[in-house]
Amino acid sequence: MLGYTRNCRKAFHTLHRYYSNRNILKLKERGMFQDIFPEAAANTVTDLMNSSPKTVYGGFDPTADSLHVGNLLVLVNLLHWQRGGHKAIALVGGATAKIGDPSGKNTEREEMATNIIDCNIEGLYSNIKQIFENHEKYIWKDKDKLKSVKIVNNDEWYSQIKAVDLIGGIGRHLRMGTLLSRTSVQSRLQSPTGMSYTEFSYQLFQAYDWLHLYRAHNCIFQVSYLKIIVIFTFSIICLFIIDPVRECKAKYAGGK
Repeated sequence: MLGYTRNCRKAFHTLHRYYSNRNILKLKERGMFQDIFPEAAANTVTDLMNSSPKTVYGGFDPTADSLHVGNLLVLVNLLHWQRGGHKAIALVGGATAKIGDPSGKNTEREEMATNIIDCNIEGLYSNIKQIFENHEKYIWKDKDKLKSVKIVNNDEWYSQIKAVDLIGGIGRHLRMGTLLSRTSVQSRLQSPTGMSYTEFSYQLFQAYDWLHLYRAHNCIFQVSYLKIIVIFTFSIICLFIIDPVRECKAKYAGGK
């Protein structure tokens, strides 16, 4: 029994170190990532991760007053980034909850009252904070302290942007052909209820979220269900690198 216990401890220690690897792409071998976008960026991603700690974000829309099991993959993924020495950002969509994510929906989401959204935001903040604190308190055994997760609400920056500036600025760099070609958009357009411009504009807000985080926090990665950059498919975790937004930034902000 003693020898068995020692072997278990040794195995646990080995797994602990493996899961703390800075190169998060190693998790693809375990099915943590389904795809990388752009597809040809795998070597670049590996080099970037190994060179120095990077910043990554995952988004959570406050459609309920607590997290649900569907958020688990993104949260676990962010924890792995944090364990690898990277900086994790959890974005709570206080603004995008007012728009409504059309992913996986046959009809438009019902409009949520502001007080309900605010209550849901508080719940998600509390959940995310507790998950990261409990992980560090009960699971993380390394002597080095983890980089604290940063929780942000995108209503903080959208409340400071005029609609004309957003559409006239970032909107110029989104191509209608690409936006309209998405399967989810096509299916909604052909449905009896159609698709409102409010839902269609959700793609613009998602793109700008990343641009803002890149400017403010040098965030060059996102982990998500396959729905960022106007892609709407559930149940697959993907890793995105900032290149498309970097190109937009160069045009929109003079490359600064």
